[in-house]
Amino acid sequence: MNIIQSVKSLTKFEKILWLSSVAVVLSTFFIFKSEDYLTLIASLIGVTALIFLAKGHSIGQILIIVFALFYGYISYHFRYYGEMITYLGMTVPMAVVALVSWLRHPYKETAEVEISKLSKKQVVPMLIFTVLVTVAFYFILKALGNASLLVSTVSVTTSFLAAYLTALRSPYFALGYAMNDLVLVCLWIIAVKEDISSLSMVACFVTFFINDMYGFVSWKRMEKRQKKSPSC
Repeated sequence: MNIIQSVKSLTKFEKILWLSSVAVVLSTFFIFKSEDYLTLIASLIGVTALIFLAKGHSIGQILIIVFALFYGYISYHFRYYGEMITYLGMTVPMAVVALVSWLRHPYKETAEVEISKLSKKQVVPMLIFTVLVTVAFYFILKALGNASLLVSTVSVTTSFLAAYLTALRSPYFALGYAMNDLVLVCLWIIAVKEDISSLSMVACFVTFFINDMYGFVSWKRMEKRQKKSPSC
C-alpha cells in the first residue's frame, strides 16, 4: 500500500470531485454555524475515503474505519443506536476484513485491488445473512428505543449489504453504499428538526451518494480493463 502512489494516481476529474465534496461539507458547516467539529472532521475523512475506494485503493478502507469510529460516536449522541451499533459493531470489523482481502489481492503490482466477479454461490448466503441481520437489528433497536426505527433498520440492511460486497471485492458494493447514503440523508433530515446543525450531515451524505455513484462507474471500468489484462 503506497499512499503517495494513490494520491498521484488521482485523475483531474477525481481531484475536482474531491475538492467539490470538501467545499460542500465546509460551506454547509459554516453557513449553518455548526459547532460540532467532530462531525466536520468525520465528513472530511469520509469524502476523502470514498475517492480512494472508487479507485480500489486500500488506503480508502483505512479511512473508512476511521470515519466509522467518528460516525459511531456521533450517532450515539443523536440516539441513533442502530447507526452506532452498525458502524462500530459491523462496518468497522467488516472494513478490517475487507482491508485484509484487498491487501491480499492487489491487481498486478499496483495500488489497485483485483476485482472479483460475484458468483451465485456468494449471493445466496449474502441474502440469507442480510435478512437475518435485518430482523435481528429491528428487534434490538426497538428494545433500545432507537429514534426513527424503520429508517434505521433499512440503514442496517443497506450497510450490511455494502460491507459484505466490499469484502467480496465486487463493484456492486458502491451501489450498496449509495442506497445507504439515501437512507442516511432521510435519517439526518429528521434530525434537523431538533438541531439545524444536522444539515452538515445531510450535506455529507449527499456528497457521499455522488461519490459512491462515481465509485460504481469507476469500478466497472476497472473490471473491464482487468478482464483484458488479468493479473495471472
